[in-house]
Amino acid sequence: FRLALIQLHVSAVKSDNLQRACGLVREASAKGAKLVALPECFNSPYGTQYFKEYAEKIPGESTQKLSEVAKECSIYLIGGRSIPEEDGGKLYNTCAVFGPDGALLAKHRKVHLFDINVPGKIQFKESETLSPGNSFSMFDTPYCKVGLGICYDMRFAEMAQIYGQKGCQLLVYPGAFNMTTGPAHWELLQRGRAVDNQLYVATVSPARDENASYVAWGHSTVVNPWGEVIAKAGAEETVVYTDIDLKKLAEIRQQIPILSQKRCDLYGVEMKK
Repeated sequence: FRLALIQLHVSAVKSDNLQRACGLVREASAKGAKLVALPECFNSPYGTQYFKEYAEKIPGESTQKLSEVAKECSIYLIGGRSIPEEDGGKLYNTCAVFGPDGALLAKHRKVHLFDINVPGKIQFKESETLSPGNSFSMFDTPYCKVGLGICYDMRFAEMAQIYGQKGCQLLVYPGAFNMTTGPAHWELLQRGRAVDNQLYVATVSPARDENASYVAWGHSTVVNPWGEVIAKAGAEETVVYTDIDLKKLAEIRQQIPILSQKRCDLYGVEMKK
């Protein structure tokens, strides 16, 4: 099946971002994409100072638009970190997924908050305004089961391993790595998660804006279960297309059967809730 990643150039105007995103979703559908993913922070700038201002409830204005365009195009739509979600007085970094009938299939709240300090390069603390999610998020399609993470979630190998154990064959991470972490770890982490679990990994970033307060690395990417980069964007706004070949995934798992050779008598990773 064809996967499309929309690497959107994000402005400070929510309505413009939403309109542009929906237009590119329609374009991707017209080119045969069955599963379309939007980036983290697709309808608001990224930064703790923006989260409260741009926050919405789910369902709300932005997710209603995503539901409508998913139904119009009869596709599965991963809404990136569509919005900072407001719920019960708390804010979450949330990705909503919609099916071809417009129904909400999954809502992933970012589990691991991006609190880092690289001296002289970048300091960022999402926990100043956001609360963490406390659950894994998966959804079924006629093609395969898909597991979700957001950006920093990708650094945690245990999360991806759980998704693999639960039958996911594709992991999608809307993300916005920056100009320090992007060149160092963006592709490396994707290839690691793909090879460790013998599945496809897709990441979808905003396009780079050198004038933004937080500059995203870009380079939305798809990696196959062999660890090969099979599709990759540059820094500019674009749509990345690739065909997910589940037959190839099955062949790789048969050739190097690590999933059946794990020593569960010696070690294990488990989902607690």
